[in-house]
Amino acid sequence: MATKKSKTSSKSEKTKTTKSKTTVKSTVKTEHAAPKTHTVVSSTTTATTSKKSCLSGFFARKYEPKEGIFTVFKNPKFYGALLGEILGTMLLALLLFSVSLMGIASLATYAFAVIAVLVAVYAFSGACLNPIVVIGMMASRRMSVIRGVMYVIAEVIGAWLGWLIFNGFHLAGGETAYDIPTITEVGEGQFWIFAMIELLGAIIIAFFYARALSYKRSVFTFAAVITGGMTLAIIVGYVASAAFLSLNNNFIMNPAVAMMLQIFPTAGESFGEILGGICQALSIYVILPMIGGVAGFYLSDFTSKLSGEE
Repeated sequence: MATKKSKTSSKSEKTKTTKSKTTVKSTVKTEHAAPKTHTVVSSTTTATTSKKSCLSGFFARKYEPKEGIFTVFKNPKFYGALLGEILGTMLLALLLFSVSLMGIASLATYAFAVIAVLVAVYAFSGACLNPIVVIGMMASRRMSVIRGVMYVIAEVIGAWLGWLIFNGFHLAGGETAYDIPTITEVGEGQFWIFAMIELLGAIIIAFFYARALSYKRSVFTFAAVITGGMTLAIIVGYVASAAFLSLNNNFIMNPAVAMMLQIFPTAGESFGEILGGICQALSIYVILPMIGGVAGFYLSDFTSKLSGEE
């Protein structure tokens, strides 16, 4: 009887070892088969990704989805952002008025002041400080409509405060003070000359601002890139107008500040002439620069998508 039990136990042990070998083999096969399955999936994913257009997500919303007209005013930070835009635009307006008074020779000095203003205001509102930039951000869906509209209003208020301060010092100087320069009147046949300078400058400023957003982790780099774009726009405008066309004070490239420099006619032979002058000034210094702002942001986004930049 003992012999039979030992034979039976040896048979069961053989059966177990056979099962374990089978299990090991199946496991090994599964392990070898897994990479093949993974390879097929990854190739399928790659093929699917390659079929997607390089412009996918181009018009996607890039701001917080919950930001709307019924929620934005409930956020205390929003009022801090508006105040930051007012203060920043006021300081920037003072700088631009000074540049128009002292000339382009002082541009390098004022560039450092622009960097300081941008760095100081960035934490509050992102340091837009120009309706050109705000409209470009709204069009490229980086900013909600309600925030953009309120930013533009804040920038106009800031430019007006800057003008009050600047003009106040001018009046205090009396007869010894320099005359405050005003925008040169658009002569006959000069509309497109003035308009193209403003449009080109706006595209440059908006493009550099859009590129600066890629470096927003470093606030100084962000401010330096924007200041470089502003400096380039002013130099291009100065060379195109003063050197080639013998024009002075015919561009400002900031609609909020431009409206403080008496761009609108105050007299005319008829109401139609005054209205035509107002429409002409709005087209040159407000509408076309804002179109340039949209073009600059889209140019940056389109180039970024084509280059595969994340």
